[in-house]
Amino acid sequence: MDGYKELLGMWISPNEGAKFWLSVLTEIHNRGVKDILIACVDGLTGFPKALETVFPKTQVQLCIVHMVRNSVAFVPWQQRKQVCADLKAIYAAATESEAEFNLETLLLRNGDKQYPSISKSWRSHWANIIPFFAFPPEIRRAIYTTNAIESMNSSLRKVIKSQQIFPSDEAAFKLVYLAMRNISKKWTMPIRDWKPALNRFAILFEDRLHI
Repeated sequence: MDGYKELLGMWISPNEGAKFWLSVLTEIHNRGVKDILIACVDGLTGFPKALETVFPKTQVQLCIVHMVRNSVAFVPWQQRKQVCADLKAIYAAATESEAEFNLETLLLRNGDKQYPSISKSWRSHWANIIPFFAFPPEIRRAIYTTNAIESMNSSLRKVIKSQQIFPSDEAAFKLVYLAMRNISKKWTMPIRDWKPALNRFAILFEDRLHI
């Protein structure tokens, strides 16, 4: 409630999918998390489906940064600046209708023909993008990206890059745990714009959030 990041748990699995994420979210639920207002996700396989099962009221919001990053991967370098500007006109729109208009403008101009992968991606994920536009800037800044977890993953990769093979799951778990303990010591500041966002949450979710 104070806006600080906290690691909720660590799990090891040979792969990810709805079944794995269902077990993780069920454990978190059993440990006392009864509700999640908004979940910002980066398209993890099966994660949104598992969320809808365990926390049916949760609004699933796709990470806008990941959407843009995945889109420009299909664009030649010399055209990326223009495409990024076009995409910004979508996610920076004031309303859902304006965002949809800007999306269609982009796709009609060149998306469907020149970049069919961008067209397919944004259209197929649109339902999990539009919740973003129902919120004011204070909350948008808090939920538009999964950078909170991405920065942690980046730090973990630096720790394990010198040891690609572990003798056992336990050995890998211990190394990651010790690394996480050191990383979390740096989490001394709350999430940016947390207080204004929390005030908005208190109004928008007054029947679910008790401060």
